[in-house]
Amino acid sequence: MRKVIIITLFLIFCSLSAKAQDIDYQKIYNETPIPQHSYVHSIDPGENYDIKNTSWSPYPLLRLTAPLFFKTIAIEPGYYLLTPREYKGEWFMLFKEQGKIKYIIPIYKIDITPLGFYDENLPKPKMTISQKTHIGFLNMVGKCVKSSKRKPAKQNYIELFDLDNNFISMVMYWGEHRYYMIFRTIQL
Repeated sequence: MRKVIIITLFLIFCSLSAKAQDIDYQKIYNETPIPQHSYVHSIDPGENYDIKNTSWSPYPLLRLTAPLFFKTIAIEPGYYLLTPREYKGEWFMLFKEQGKIKYIIPIYKIDITPLGFYDENLPKPKMTISQKTHIGFLNMVGKCVKSSKRKPAKQNYIELFDLDNNFISMVMYWGEHRYYMIFRTIQL
């Protein structure tokens, strides 16, 4: 009897996971509203807090070589810093160019980054002997004097998936979360 229950639960779990893989991107794209808000002088209000402990921008850099479209918003080719922000309970991705917000795109899903994801997908930096010595010295000073230790920037990673019907799914991993966005390659 126990085996029958376990097999039944396994089959139910498998059918639910198969349904979870079938995502209707057309429906998600149509139901996601266009952002109606903007920021004063196109300046990100949380940027100063994010960069206060870093030497350079902690945001991932995206290089677009072809335009992407989200309903009436056309994101032109170029270099953009991506920043997730919450506004009135909704999450949006800010596309920033030269420190100013250029585009605001809604995020349709937020998830937790799997454990060990960055270890598997990010390359390890190759350092020379002098660089290893320098980093070792900084780590030693950081252990002795806690106030001199720099906090590491959040790890990040971007995945783009080409989907059917001219859709593109962008998944941005930033720290402990991953953010899902959907775009089109042609404007409707």
